[in-house]
Parts: sequence; structure tokens; C-alpha cells
Amino acid sequence: MSDPLAVYLHDHLAGSHFAVKLLNSLSEQYKGEDLGDFSSAICAEIEQDQSVLEQVVNNVGKTTIDLTEATGWLAEKASQFKLHRDRPGGGLGTFEALEALSLGIRGKWALWQALHRIRDFDERVPAEDFGQLMRRAEDQYNRVEQQRLGLIRPTFASVAK
Repeated sequence: MSDPLAVYLHDHLAGSHFAVKLLNSLSEQYKGEDLGDFSSAICAEIEQDQSVLEQVVNNVGKTTIDLTEATGWLAEKASQFKLHRDRPGGGLGTFEALEALSLGIRGKWALWQALHRIRDFDERVPAEDFGQLMRRAEDQYNRVEQQRLGLIRPTFASVAK
């Protein structure tokens, strides 16, 4: 049977790869615009978080799940997001992409919180400042939500009667 902690960490690592792919798509789609700059900046932060997670994964160990296969599946799903701009300033695909990213960041916050507690009884979890990582995830969530909520009017108002 696989180690539950290793499986949990690999699931989150695959999710982080999905987030990076999604943010890179948004960066390209909105290059030279505020949303493109925002996507690039937050992507850099998520890649830093991904690096911390990879260190934890290396300490805990591998799992029988094929991360390459899971990452490929997630990348395919990211590419299927309807990121085309059917409205000035965004569109439903961009709105949904930011919503997915927002939910993923909430999951990352929950991961850091769990690892902070798991560290108390599992020495494989390294001494990281999980409190700081949780605060950064909360900040990322708030910033993504600000972007997402800013797209409500351009995405939905033109069809409202």
C-alpha cells in the first residue's frame, strides 16, 4: 500500500503543475496587459511554493503514482480551459480559470496547515515556516479573487437583461 502522506503530497504537486500551466496560458493570452503581468508575478510565487513542496516530497519519498502521467493529464485539462477572449477584458474562460486557481490556492493553504501539524509526529516533514507559507497562500488567494471578481461585469453584464 502506498504511503498516504506521499500520495497526498504528489496530488498537491500535480495541482501545482496545473496552476503553473494555467498561469502561463493566462500570461501569454494577456501579454502586455495587467492580467498578464499579474499572472506572471503570481506564477513566480507559485513556482517558489512548488519548490518547497518538492523538497518535502523528496524527504517523504516517492509513491507508486506516476507523477508524469498525472501532470500530463492536468496539463491537458489546463489547455482545455476556454481561455479565448469572447468579451473585452476577459470572458467566461478567464473567469473560470481564475476561479480554479483560487480554489487550488485554498487547497495549498490547507496543505501547509496539514504539514505544520504532521511535522509534530512525522520527522520526514522538514522544518519549514508553514505559518509564513499559509500567510503567502492567503495573500495569493486574495489577489486572485480580486482579479476574478473584477471580471464579473465584463463577463456577465453584457448578457444580463
